[in-house]
Amino acid sequence: MRRREFIALIGGAAVLWPLTASAQQSERIRHIAILMGLAENDPETGQRLARFKNEMEKLGWSEGRNLRTDVRFAPAGAQASQLAKELIALQPDVILAHSAQIAGALFRQTREIPVVFVNVSDPIGAGFIVSLARPGGNFTGVLHYEPGIVGKWLAMLKEIAPTVTRAALVGDPKSLVYNYFVRTGQTAGRSLAIELVPTPVESAADIERSIKSFAGTPNGGLLLPPDITTITHRDLILALAEKYRLPAVYPFRLFVAKGGLISYGTDQIDMFGQTASYVDRILRGAKPAELPVQTPTKYETTLNLKTAKALGLKVPPGLIVAADEVFE
Repeated sequence: MRRREFIALIGGAAVLWPLTASAQQSERIRHIAILMGLAENDPETGQRLARFKNEMEKLGWSEGRNLRTDVRFAPAGAQASQLAKELIALQPDVILAHSAQIAGALFRQTREIPVVFVNVSDPIGAGFIVSLARPGGNFTGVLHYEPGIVGKWLAMLKEIAPTVTRAALVGDPKSLVYNYFVRTGQTAGRSLAIELVPTPVESAADIERSIKSFAGTPNGGLLLPPDITTITHRDLILALAEKYRLPAVYPFRLFVAKGGLISYGTDQIDMFGQTASYVDRILRGAKPAELPVQTPTKYETTLNLKTAKALGLKVPPGLIVAADEVFE
């Protein structure tokens, strides 16, 4: 390049750089709020929020440049109403709600601020939306599970532990969807000759007392529907299942990775990635009322052969082949 052309190019760049910096400084900063149903120090919290942040960055949103994020934590729904009120007072452009309990706390306090939910299984029954295709209000998001999932869990429990005739459905009745799973599970249980035993719990003490009582009758197993309370107390549940030698089907891989028998469920980190697309669209002007509720795109089966062996279970080859991940 000739010297004169090089000087001209540098000169042009010198003019453009301040203009670019000015444009970046004047870019409007949008505000989102996130209310998590897990503790801030829970490893799952970090992984899910990291995936959401990464997807938002792919869509052009960067913290400090054109985005500001406020995050609050309500493990097992603790102080959910207070924290929901606190975030609503900040008037964010959109709120990401993790769990039915969190979504319920927000629903009771705002019909104006857009809310994108995740980990909600019965948004119609809870009143958050009118229909999956056209939510109709200020709520939309990613559907967690359809009711038929309980039949899948029961069939999996029967396959891996054929002697099971009773299954405790352990969950927090405050989750808004507990009865949703109980209703569908009772019908599915009858077809598999399994008595579904509703086992509502709201605390660690409830969990310990209820599982101990249930284990007093033979041929029992556990079902753990997705629930913030049971996720928060997962170490206790795993310890009790081991102590009382109860085969159990869990909703997420994270249980099996820590010693649970088997899980079948949605990929939680992937679901948080899905929510980013709706937060992005709302920030760009879309209305939640017109954004159909998304369905999960990824399910996974995880199996722990070491736990199966400790329980004296012979795992059918078909289950091993079908598993996405096997711990040995």
